[in-house]
Amino acid sequence: MLVLLPPSEGKTPAPAAAPPLDLASLSHPGLTPVREKVLDALVAVSGRPDACDVLGVSRGLVDEVARNVVLRSAPAARASRVYTGVLYGAAGLDTLTPAARTRAVASVRVVSALWGVLTVDDVVPAYRLSMGTDLPGIGPLAAAWRGPLGVELTQRTEDELVVDCRSAAYRAAWTPPAGARWVDVRVLREVDGRRSVVSHHAKHTRGVLTRHLVTRRGREPRDADELAHAASALVGDALHAVELGPEPRRGARTLSLVV
Repeated sequence: MLVLLPPSEGKTPAPAAAPPLDLASLSHPGLTPVREKVLDALVAVSGRPDACDVLGVSRGLVDEVARNVVLRSAPAARASRVYTGVLYGAAGLDTLTPAARTRAVASVRVVSALWGVLTVDDVVPAYRLSMGTDLPGIGPLAAAWRGPLGVELTQRTEDELVVDCRSAAYRAAWTPPAGARWVDVRVLREVDGRRSVVSHHAKHTRGVLTRHLVTRRGREPRDADELAHAASALVGDALHAVELGPEPRRGARTLSLVV
């Protein structure tokens, strides 16, 4: 099982006494050359007067952008602690038992605009960069990461189910090849019999599913039907219903989580 998550937009900095980033220690070392280039480009642009405009963030986040300038020396912590948005709050990846943490490290990958892909145990500093950015010196980040991520992740799709909890911007950086067992997790809200796509609650629900998949007993789901069966254990508590769409001609099968 390969669970793909987006990063959280907001990130919690590591304690000041924590050690700095060590790029060589990160998982997926084949991505190191691209990580170096993107990191250098981000540091350079973050020191410019127009940094917020280039990075597509509001002026209210100017302090977070300024923090990018010192990323190489900034204190770093496990990704499970740095990513603290709604999805990660629900997933609770920093509060797992040893057995569940082992499963999470093996199965969960965070697709990142800066690092490409991380495990929850990779140690990184807090940063501000989204996958939709056209980064000077690099270009559109989704395109820059597509080839390298394909090298790192495609082989896993030969034997594992891909549970895709990413947003569209991060899905653009890599998609599983044709024939892969790939499920796109969608969250719908039902009110008075009518259903609609939600955003904030979608992040929470994908986080709940992620935690369930790494903490539940039994083997990991091997296909879409087994994933739907696993998710159905959340019905009556976190979910109203679980629905699995038909086999598509191409692309992902859709798992709808109704809240």
